[in-house]
Amino acid sequence: MLDRWAPGRGIVAKSAASKGPRFVRYFGPVLEVLKTLGGSGSPDEVRGGVASRLAISEGEQGEQLASGSSRFDNQVAWARFYLTRAGLLDSSRRGIWSLTEKGRSTTVSDSSALELFKEIHKVFSEEWRTRRKEDGTAQEVDESAPESAAVSQLAAPHRELLLSLLKALPAAGFERLCQRLLRESGFQHVTVTGRSGDGGLDGNGVLEVNPFVSFRVLFQCKRYSGAVTPTQVRDFRGAMAGRADKGIILTTGTFTAEARREAVRDGVPPIELVDGEKLLDLFEKLELGLRKRAAFEVDEQFFEDFKK
Repeated sequence: MLDRWAPGRGIVAKSAASKGPRFVRYFGPVLEVLKTLGGSGSPDEVRGGVASRLAISEGEQGEQLASGSSRFDNQVAWARFYLTRAGLLDSSRRGIWSLTEKGRSTTVSDSSALELFKEIHKVFSEEWRTRRKEDGTAQEVDESAPESAAVSQLAAPHRELLLSLLKALPAAGFERLCQRLLRESGFQHVTVTGRSGDGGLDGNGVLEVNPFVSFRVLFQCKRYSGAVTPTQVRDFRGAMAGRADKGIILTTGTFTAEARREAVRDGVPPIELVDGEKLLDLFEKLELGLRKRAAFEVDEQFFEDFKK
């Protein structure tokens, strides 16, 4: 088993000495998209902007890794990780991605992207060698392995396990869990009206904003690893006609950029999209199926002043 701190653990598709990994091509586009967004944006906005800028097809966006996660999303996440280590993006674990002052004034070309990768990868190598000497458990790094299904440095290990558990649930169990999640989130009168062919859930409920305002909501929960397409969003909107004020699609997978645009298209009822990452955020916020534990990390720099 590779050490989790090993450089390029499971992410390098080609030798770092030649053309580098495939995610290097996203360095420049991620920065440029964030600049057009005013310096910050949600992961969905960034991925959508990158897909549009590079004309990435729905098919490529929906391509999956062996683990079932999106290859495109995974590569953009690795690009963000390297840009963060280079000081071009902030180090927030989740939520909003934003440029640092250095990032605002930096332009990354194809050639400089490769150099940036090599520079950060070298740091990884040094960290890995140091850690290997300390614990003596790390093995050699396989740099020919495909991109990792999850960026362990960006996402806590429990999130990967939680997502795999959700995908492995039987259809009936997933339905009951979705109902519980919606009720915990404030929905009332949650009713299952039917199952979709992919093992998902269709139902409705009422979301009360305050004693005077409430919305009838139609929802669909898709328990699979692929990407939801704009056609599926349109079909769901058609089912909403005359039945609900608002629609929500929750999935353990992802949404293509076209599906996200379709969800907020002008002139039609908007649909809220909750992908696998947001779904995990909800479980964390509600502490549903999760036990919170406090942990501490020693700040060795703090003690430096006391050595003088």
